[in-house]
Amino acid sequence: MLKTLAATVVAALATIGLTSPVAEAATLDYVALGDSYSSGLGAGSYLGSSSCHRSSNAYPVLYAAQASASLDFVACSGARTSDVLNNQVSALSAGTDLVTITVGGNDAGFASVMQDCILGGDSGCKTAIDNAKAFVNGTLPGLLENTYRQIRSRAPEATVIVLGYPHFYRIGGSCSVGLSDASRGYINGGADALDSVIQKEATEAGFAFADVRPAFTGHEICSGAAWLHSLTYPIDESYHPTATGQAQGYYPSLVAALR
Repeated sequence: MLKTLAATVVAALATIGLTSPVAEAATLDYVALGDSYSSGLGAGSYLGSSSCHRSSNAYPVLYAAQASASLDFVACSGARTSDVLNNQVSALSAGTDLVTITVGGNDAGFASVMQDCILGGDSGCKTAIDNAKAFVNGTLPGLLENTYRQIRSRAPEATVIVLGYPHFYRIGGSCSVGLSDASRGYINGGADALDSVIQKEATEAGFAFADVRPAFTGHEICSGAAWLHSLTYPIDESYHPTATGQAQGYYPSLVAALR
């Protein structure tokens, strides 16, 4: 089904100038690992009935279509590093050419942090972010190191791209209700801490890091042109990239990292 989908997406990608440096190369064996930011939760057009919320608008599908790659799409909403190790890395092999992954946000308690920020005011939000940062700086490095080691062991010849997470909010933006700018700043600072650790561990593993924050600049929540959902229904799509965020934020960040 994904190969058929890939063929239908190629023409649409070409019309908006989404090109790839390996588009004319031999067929790639591509495995997409990770959490909801890779599965495409929030981007709609979900494939099948899986709770993983794999979207036909997610950046792995867009890239596979443009590059005429064979895609094993195992990223899953809610995945932590343990889920990648237990349920996803088995898709890798010595013949895997390309691996992409986003992981770490759920380990750091992404959902509960956002809930605390929404319900707990500035003080509750700061406490939640500080606790998450302590985990990110103290515990997450070891979890990522082990995950990346297993990826390299199972796919020794693959190019591995580790993608980060965007800032959620435009500070001083167009939102007149909801969280204060102080809480929005705390949340953005949490994303910076998470991306910093992910980049460090990815680099030490010999992997490339794709920083998506520049691509999302000007398109955060409260920007007036957001590529991320704010609090929305279905609730699980909240604070995830829209289809545009996948196509114009994550996809080009992946392509740039591959160059």
